Amino acid sequence: MAQTITFLLVDDDIDDTFLFREVLNDVAPHIHLRTAANGQEAIETLNTLHTEGSPLPDLIFLDLNMPRMDGKQCLGLLKESQVLHQIPVIMYTTSSHSRDIEETMQKGAISFITKPSHVSDLKAILGSLAANVRHNLRPTLRTLSETQNTFIVC
Repeated sequence: MAQTITFLLVDDDIDDTFLFREVLNDVAPHIHLRTAANGQEAIETLNTLHTEGSPLPDLIFLDLNMPRMDGKQCLGLLKESQVLHQIPVIMYTTSSHSRDIEETMQKGAISFITKPSHVSDLKAILGSLAANVRHNLRPTLRTLSETQNTFIVC
């Protein structure tokens, strides 16, 4: 039997987290979603999973602006870690500033997605990523960047 696919959403906005969970449950109910309210909580959760021998997430969605530890700091720690560096990270934020994009892509994010303003766009994004998370992730992101009304850099 195949191992469960897991996403980790790191976002301090309760409404965005709720919407993400609802849409993911709609388009890919087989995917398990873990959440963390900030970068520090995400790092602690991931380290605990590793220590317990539990599977790490297949994909991390990481917001930029959060209390305690922001997305850039968290991304840096993820990519410096011998254990966590291999998990693909997508920046998932309201920002579309070129400086944020450049910094996070240089630090190792595989994509930068501005949070969609329409649920239909979020459904298309999550549905495509869910179907291709374990293979063809980068080509899927490139296709999404060409076909969606959402700002996506990959």
